[in-house]
Amino acid sequence: MPKQKTHKASKKRFKITGTGKLKRSQAGKKHLNSPKTGKRKRQLRHSVIETGIIAKKYIKVMGG
Repeated sequence: MPKQKTHKASKKRFKITGTGKLKRSQAGKKHLNSPKTGKRKRQLRHSVIETGIIAKKYIKVMGG
């Protein structure tokens, strides 16, 4: 059986933690930042731990 290829776009966007969970950055910080409040932009800096069916799917395609 051939090896499964790593999905490179997912590899660049997500990280797998030591416990096997999916870590991602929050959306909404890249552009159109002037109308957003400072509080909102500060809160968007933090990364998020994903759990659930979609997280399992991405972990699988990343070879985790």
